[in-house]
Amino acid sequence: MRVPLMAGNWKMHKGVGQAVALVQALKESLADVTDREILVCPPFTTLYPVAETLRGSNIELGGQNIYPKEEGAYTGEVSPTMLLDVGCRYVILGHSERRRYFKEADEFINRKVDLVLEHSLRPILCVGETLEQREAGQEVAVVAKQVRECLAGVTGEGMKEVVIAYEPLWAIGTGRTATPEQAQTMHQTIRDILKGLYGPETAQATRIIYGGSVKPGNVDDLMREPDIDGALVGGASLKAESFVRIVRFEE
Repeated sequence: MRVPLMAGNWKMHKGVGQAVALVQALKESLADVTDREILVCPPFTTLYPVAETLRGSNIELGGQNIYPKEEGAYTGEVSPTMLLDVGCRYVILGHSERRRYFKEADEFINRKVDLVLEHSLRPILCVGETLEQREAGQEVAVVAKQVRECLAGVTGEGMKEVVIAYEPLWAIGTGRTATPEQAQTMHQTIRDILKGLYGPETAQATRIIYGGSVKPGNVDDLMREPDIDGALVGGASLKAESFVRIVRFEE
């Protein structure tokens, strides 16, 4: 049985005071939730105070990115050991905004996945197609290439720690959302790709979550689909009331 993962990606939002206030509200409002995993991924500058606030709670902490080196002369970058040191359990890799604005390629993301797994962090690997690719009927080929290249060299044992997030780029920050049927079709496709790479048991055990304008008003329908195992939430994770409702989705 795959445990749903409800993750909030705060992106470049919230200073220390705002971040602490938000997680304090989440901690109080979600203390009784035991049948799904809850995760917040704040900016790097707020990770430590957020970790301290969440101590002893049922909410996990994650980073939004890493550089694929343990240390060195990489000004402005953050290593997986730094995330571990501050209390992170997860890290988002290959987000569409990293691919788009920072030109991250699958091979580079693959290096991050490998290093994160070496350090016992759980990668949330993001994959997804653009609107142009979908309209051209290329969405399956695009996503299959991303999955294969970003997971190159990852063993079946390593896959036990990997979460895949399907995020259609045309549904991120646009207000547009893939229909539950569209999302389910791609999630099932990704699971079929994993089956070919790792076998049916690993494919069935891997959590595949949906990201793309997830809101309180659509989360229930999305989470009713059999291959959608959670959500990677952007803007709606920045307010306690909306994220609490998303975490408390009704199947």
